[in-house]
Amino acid sequence: MAPSNSQEPCSVAQLLKYFLRLGTVGFGGPIALAGRMDRDLVEKRGWLSKQDYIEGLAFSQLSPGPLAAQLAMYIGWVRAGRIGAALVAVAFIAPSFLMAVVVAAAYLRFERMPWIQDIFYGVGAAVIAIIAQSAYRLSRKTIGKDLFLWLLFAGVAITTVWTGSEIVWLFILCGVLSVIVKKPPAFVTRPSSRALLIGFGSLSTGLQGAASGGLIWTLTLFFLKAGAFVFGSGLAIVPFLYGGVVSQYHWLTERQFVDAIAVAMITPGPVVITAAFIGYLVAGLVGGAAAAAAVFAPPFLIVIVAAPYYRRFAGNPQVRAFVQGVTAAAVGAIAGAVVILAKRSLVDWVTVLIALLALVALLKLKKIPEPVLILAAGIVGLLVHRSVS
Repeated sequence: MAPSNSQEPCSVAQLLKYFLRLGTVGFGGPIALAGRMDRDLVEKRGWLSKQDYIEGLAFSQLSPGPLAAQLAMYIGWVRAGRIGAALVAVAFIAPSFLMAVVVAAAYLRFERMPWIQDIFYGVGAAVIAIIAQSAYRLSRKTIGKDLFLWLLFAGVAITTVWTGSEIVWLFILCGVLSVIVKKPPAFVTRPSSRALLIGFGSLSTGLQGAASGGLIWTLTLFFLKAGAFVFGSGLAIVPFLYGGVVSQYHWLTERQFVDAIAVAMITPGPVVITAAFIGYLVAGLVGGAAAAAAVFAPPFLIVIVAAPYYRRFAGNPQVRAFVQGVTAAAVGAIAGAVVILAKRSLVDWVTVLIALLALVALLKLKKIPEPVLILAAGIVGLLVHRSVS
């Protein structure tokens, strides 16, 4: 059992019930899901200490793989060790996987889903509001009034907007700078050392017919690489997936790829579950299962292997300063992602209005469930999009 300084008792069954529910109704992408974990597990239930959450967020942002899923696995590890991490991973991912497979099966059968774009027209605007509110809450809680951390936040936010992606070495750099400024090790303060700073039949049938064993193997390796080398949120993995799925392997057309991302955004749970949708379109149920397992395997292994060592040194002043810097960078990247996603989702005055109304509802009507906002925005999209376009 991994050590935890949580204040309230929590059984494994309770934790699994929570993550099963979050995976079923948790909308808004990785940042919104991370914000909900903070609100639900730290503030409301007290099952997780604030320090555990901050360390888990920094660990998840610094490690490759989907942010929300890895944070969930880390929390499961904190509460119940490796078994907890494994059970939480299944509970959190399974609902969205099943939904993605069902939608992919319908897509494969009917080929077109025009209502997806109509729904996403409204849902995308509401999602922007949810992510923005989560970024605001996280910045207040993790950065506070620390001017230096705000500078790191601003630098990474601007870089994220400028480049359109999250750059992992910036997180490491921010962590190192935070150590140097806040808790410099003894060797750094010495004058002499300062210079050193420098095949299954119908189960594997996709858009292009039955998939061969070689195709399924290639699909698995591709998504294994996606889970192992792409850092941060769904925003970071989208261009990586596009380069392989559309440009390199030509598994999907651009329209089909956009539909896959839309499905991931309008279904609850981690956005990276789009791997299951894409895998299903390429190689049926076998491909969907293989892609989903491959993309989530690296972050799970990183949690159960690296988390114990990370926790062992988390109390060290230099490690704490490093975590503060990485966390500030992570929240800055979140803020930058809000700007990037807003430019893609807020395409006219209607979507801007939907986003503003959703944001006001989140800030003023704090008890309103996020799925209700998503549902309302989707209905508005269905009713308005055709008439506007």
